[in-house]
Amino acid sequence: MAENTYLIRGAAILGGDAQDLLIRDGVIAAVGTDLSEDGATVIDGKGLIALPGMVDVHTHLREPGREDAETVETGTRAAALGGFTAVHAMANSNPVADTAGVVEQVHSLGRASGWVDVRPVGAVTVGLAGEQLAELGAMADSRAQVRMFSDDGICVHDPVLMRRALEYVKAFDGVVAQHAQEPRLTAGAQMNEGTVSAVLGLTGWPAVAEESIIARDVLLAQHVGSRLHVCHVSTAGSVEIVRWAKARSINVTAEVTPHHLLLTDELVRSYDPVYKVNPPLRTDADVQALREGLADGTIDVVGTDHAPHPSEHKECEWAQAAMGMTGLETALSVVQVTMIETGLMTWADFARVTSFTPAVIGRVADQGRPLEAGEPANVILVDPAARWTVDPHKMATMGRNSPFKGKELPGSVVATFYKGHPTVLEGRLNTPYQHPAVSSS
Repeated sequence: MAENTYLIRGAAILGGDAQDLLIRDGVIAAVGTDLSEDGATVIDGKGLIALPGMVDVHTHLREPGREDAETVETGTRAAALGGFTAVHAMANSNPVADTAGVVEQVHSLGRASGWVDVRPVGAVTVGLAGEQLAELGAMADSRAQVRMFSDDGICVHDPVLMRRALEYVKAFDGVVAQHAQEPRLTAGAQMNEGTVSAVLGLTGWPAVAEESIIARDVLLAQHVGSRLHVCHVSTAGSVEIVRWAKARSINVTAEVTPHHLLLTDELVRSYDPVYKVNPPLRTDADVQALREGLADGTIDVVGTDHAPHPSEHKECEWAQAAMGMTGLETALSVVQVTMIETGLMTWADFARVTSFTPAVIGRVADQGRPLEAGEPANVILVDPAARWTVDPHKMATMGRNSPFKGKELPGSVVATFYKGHPTVLEGRLNTPYQHPAVSSS
């Protein structure tokens, strides 16, 4: 019994009252005070917060084909250390995840790794080329059971194709996750269009390039009665458009990244390519609007947009550098410093935007569940009082492109339970969960 039974004593559930959690055979067996269980492994939860495992709707695991940047194994190790028990793997691998065969490969790699639940995201268009719809139905019917589709990194800019995709996914309750970027307005763009870009002489990336696509797509979603998800919202105007759409009961959800909650385009003055990202870092006014939008529910979830790159793709001149930042191992801390320590959100709110709602958007039935008896034991323990300094070379991800390098952040993940198994203990990787019959999955 000791091998699969754990008694967490005195952890603050969602930041509230301290209680005990008994985990047995992958399920939360009991929640209460003064619990006991013969043979259980006891974990001292005093001073810790118990939360549901985090669910990321936006992760780049790079495999297959780009294993020099990340693999499913390394990326999911990073996810577990960051407090995640499920991630959605974006489709821009090589080959692109635009067929049942590729999404099943990613799904199988995730099961074999055993650190978190890996949910493949299918491409909207063949090869991300924006010319014809990919095999959406086949991917939905595959073993991977894909429910989210995105050409992330590239906008589905053809309104006819976008309409068809939104219509198609209705048949299996899927969602189209749009990378909102009008390509004709961002040709050659290097950073946010504004005062700093003018001073630096870098081609600007206007807010309207994002906002115009979101406005178009919420109207398309309304027209066909389908689900739309907006990836990495980054401007104050985008928040207002999503707020307008929700007020009219349009079925739209939106995400914000941790880095867009904290960092601004002022950092680009350093010309350090670690700050080059798509969409770009915006202004302080945008950051404040994003925080307020997340706090009031206009923005539904935090998505990391974890985008690891080989060092040579980042340690070069700005113009040639790849866009993207790592985020899985710093997400919790950044949300704590921007949203919780500012008083904008509670830890219960944190669970809503990092676990409950992301699981609903991705249609992941056994994730993002309440910490109650009978529920799957996807649980994390967080030390909110901890302070740590970000060192990318000590992270599990292969990517060293963290924009928080050298920054002291609050909060650390002490333990991660995935399907009742401790993948992380005392802040370090333990052992992966062994899925039954991995070879036949």
